[in-house]
Amino acid sequence: MPQLEVDGAALTYDDEGPRDGDGVPLVFVHGWTANRHRWDHQLAHFSERRRVVRLDLRGHGESSGTGVRTIDALAQDVLALLDHLKIERFAIIGHSMGGMIAQTIALAHPERVERMVLVNSIGRMTYSRGRALLMAASTLAPFKVFLATNIQRAFAPGHPREEIREYIRASAETPREVVMTLYRAMRAFDVLDRVGEIRTPTLMVHGYHDIQLPVSQMLRMAKAYPDAVIRIVDAGHELPVEKPAELTKALDRFLTDHGQVASFG
Repeated sequence: MPQLEVDGAALTYDDEGPRDGDGVPLVFVHGWTANRHRWDHQLAHFSERRRVVRLDLRGHGESSGTGVRTIDALAQDVLALLDHLKIERFAIIGHSMGGMIAQTIALAHPERVERMVLVNSIGRMTYSRGRALLMAASTLAPFKVFLATNIQRAFAPGHPREEIREYIRASAETPREVVMTLYRAMRAFDVLDRVGEIRTPTLMVHGYHDIQLPVSQMLRMAKAYPDAVIRIVDAGHELPVEKPAELTKALDRFLTDHGQVASFG
């Protein structure tokens, strides 16, 4: 796989599909402790007719590098890769933390983002005092327990246990420094008061059973978007792997439709 050296990290990425395909390139950004293969279904579907770029964020998957402290720093990595590939304008699709990265880019460089899709993502993590204390206490647990608990609860009830165990194993390959630093970075991320500035056509796809980033928080954010398309799916937080075909269908419709009509269901 090709790699790009950026500020002490080697970013592994895929760049597939026709350069003169239908529409602007699609850029897929995965979430916390995940990797670019979360988007395998979407890559296979869209790369037949569009240029598709996806990467392992620094410290994740096959990318090296640690020391990242903020969501903004990860956004700079993504932009560095797109500049390297000479991609000026694009549609960005981000899952969870990847959606936070997408919003950061859309706010800083609106002229570059044609469309944006937020999958199980929000603009601010908001919890009751009791929930916040529980989350803080969870960081004191042994690292493997902390990680396994967070990955386990990301899936909707009934998801095959063997698949969940595999995702836990893959997540555990992410360096502890990266996992814990970005956990704090996500909790500190807050653009809720600024999302009204985003005029980029936006699709929000969320799992109904998401307890990591509850759908109520996404709907709170959606009120600030001028014309958001909303899709609620019978899934948990890991929608790209829980319901990949359903997500691809929603993306396909949004990325090819010129109009926008909010839909629930």
